[in-house]
Amino acid sequence: MSTILETRKLSKYFGGLAAVNQVDLDIADLEILGLIGPNGAGKTTLFNLISGFFPSTSGKVTFCGRDITNLKAHNTAQLGISRTFQASTLFMKLSVIDNVFTGCHLGYRTSMWKRLLRMPSALEEENMLKHKAIELLDFMGLASLRGEIAGNLTHGQQRVLGVCVALATNPKLLLLDEPVTGMNPSETLTMVSLIRQIRDDMGVTIMLVEHDMKVVMNLCERIVVLSYGHKIAEGLPAEIKENKEVIEAYLGKEEAE
Repeated sequence: MSTILETRKLSKYFGGLAAVNQVDLDIADLEILGLIGPNGAGKTTLFNLISGFFPSTSGKVTFCGRDITNLKAHNTAQLGISRTFQASTLFMKLSVIDNVFTGCHLGYRTSMWKRLLRMPSALEEENMLKHKAIELLDFMGLASLRGEIAGNLTHGQQRVLGVCVALATNPKLLLLDEPVTGMNPSETLTMVSLIRQIRDDMGVTIMLVEHDMKVVMNLCERIVVLSYGHKIAEGLPAEIKENKEVIEAYLGKEEAE
């Protein structure tokens, strides 16, 4: 299986603190990869480096065979990397479909002037993108709520909508930062099912950060573990579950013993 993304000796320092330290990472095409570690391990920082929200201090990021080290976030999005965040980034006063439509803006091919002048070619493309937004909402189970104001949705529905907005950019790689945080068991099961469908039906590679170990172990095909910015382990879920260094990182050495 081919590699869609790799990092080599990727590091990020904040002052004298190494948030990410010499991390080598490979993600296979169409893989669901879990990134775990204790609070402050550097997981979200690694996401920020890959997606272009932070510049790296050193190291290299390659995506689909192209060096994307320190590209800005809008450039990495154009290349096919999209992400969600721990906190909601929705437009709470806009409708569900308008939120998804904002994610479709990368798909525009007509010029800004043609759109401003409401030229026929621009209107045709706008209708096509709105149809795409409706299809995404249907795929994610939110079609019946497309006219609802985003702020009126339940927490679980808002998390699903956030993923839907990320998918509207047509990603090849989707980075999910704590996708089931704050969800009840029923909402969690729904999100896990949707993540599998995104990979299986849409052909999107997925990397996720998650603290719910049951979700990680059941959903991810491979797991990478960070601790204090270092990669300390990677392997199959069953291997990670039994890894002594991983257990120590989560529980502390004395408790683990």
